[in-house]
Amino acid sequence: MLNMGQFARPLQALCLGLGLVAMVAGVTPARSQTAPITPTPIPTQAPAKDGMAPVPGSQLWYWDTGGQGTPIVLLHPATGSGLIWGYQQPVFAKAGYRVIGYSRRGYINSAPFDRNNAGIGSEDLRALVDHLGLGRFHLVASAAGGSIASDFAFSYQPRLLSLTISSNSFGVRDGEIAKAATFIRPKGWDEMPAEFRELGPSYRAANPEGVKAWMELEHKAVIGREFRQPLKNEITQARLKELKLPVLLIAGAADMSTPPSLSRMIAAEIAGSRVAFIPESGHSSYWEQPELFNRAVLDHVGAVK
Repeated sequence: MLNMGQFARPLQALCLGLGLVAMVAGVTPARSQTAPITPTPIPTQAPAKDGMAPVPGSQLWYWDTGGQGTPIVLLHPATGSGLIWGYQQPVFAKAGYRVIGYSRRGYINSAPFDRNNAGIGSEDLRALVDHLGLGRFHLVASAAGGSIASDFAFSYQPRLLSLTISSNSFGVRDGEIAKAATFIRPKGWDEMPAEFRELGPSYRAANPEGVKAWMELEHKAVIGREFRQPLKNEITQARLKELKLPVLLIAGAADMSTPPSLSRMIAAEIAGSRVAFIPESGHSSYWEQPELFNRAVLDHVGAVK
């Protein structure tokens, strides 16, 4: 049995800023823009089992709350690991879902990354869900995990009940979307401190302890040097029209690398997709504004028939 408290314990005193206004498919904002940012501690984690799943040429560490609920699989960003979902795991489990998170190759608790056998992230995900005996499931991804989630959707769309991607341009490598994503990142972007790139200024100003906790998880996430697994599909802007499943895009209003304008460009290519804008949030809305992030995800997956 995985003791989720073992990684949540250092965060028990954590306070983070909650959002002020959510805009999800035209929903009326529930809070005043003049209200202060109110800290909230990380929730107590739901019981979960952990294990190692065999994938081609490697092994992945995962945790699984189990049960008979519809599965939600969480795909972490490059600056995180399977440990970063402390604000989502208990909330989604309490809502009745079977919640699963994992670390990709080279991330904490999984096997080290082998450059001679990099594997494909979306194929590793397929091997994991097959190992767990999942049929159809909801897939929720943040940042770099979003490219893998998109890649999986293009290969195995019938396996997905829904797709939620936050702070990522769906792995698109051409067209106006790719041009915009490249143009807004200045020279030296990747050399800037991760907390500056990933956390919005409102959060950093209001919650220095939350920033420290995020940095602790970010610093221990990667085993060795950071890397990116290749994608299986050549994802073009035109191919976005092939996605016929329920799609939600989440964008932080203060995200400097994947702003709301990019999410709107992507949504214009995917029929029936929805966009949730998280006010004052940067690239890591799952962490900065978890109440709004969780509400958007649960509204989305709950609407799937």
